[in-house]
Amino acid sequence: MKVAFATEDGEHVDAHFGWAKQIAIYDVCAEDCRFVTHVEFSGNLQEDGNEDKLGPKLEAIKDCAILYVAAIGGSGAARVVARNIHPVKVAETKPIAEVLMQLQAVLAGNPPPWLRKALNKGGERVLDFEDEAIYG
Repeated sequence: MKVAFATEDGEHVDAHFGWAKQIAIYDVCAEDCRFVTHVEFSGNLQEDGNEDKLGPKLEAIKDCAILYVAAIGGSGAARVVARNIHPVKVAETKPIAEVLMQLQAVLAGNPPPWLRKALNKGGERVLDFEDEAIYG
């Protein structure tokens, strides 16, 4: 599963999605993770209301299942979710390596339903009725 990180320095999850100068992308599974690429962005990234700046970022993360950010605006979040990418807001600046280790630990255990869904991005839909509440 590919995972994207909004970053200013390439080492930390420390950027607002729309303002990020870089997006780092990793391929992650329970046993391993590897760096895939980083994409750099330029221009006036902090201009609010400039939705055009999101297009190249959305294109860069199109194959990702999860996007880690320090912050994301409502419009950006809606556009990310519309592409079946799960945005995750990190409460405080964290090293990408730490987030990767935490994600791998969750993947090795019993991932929550949202993460199992993210794992299936691009695959066929799998219905797991054990996760659903039964209403009578």
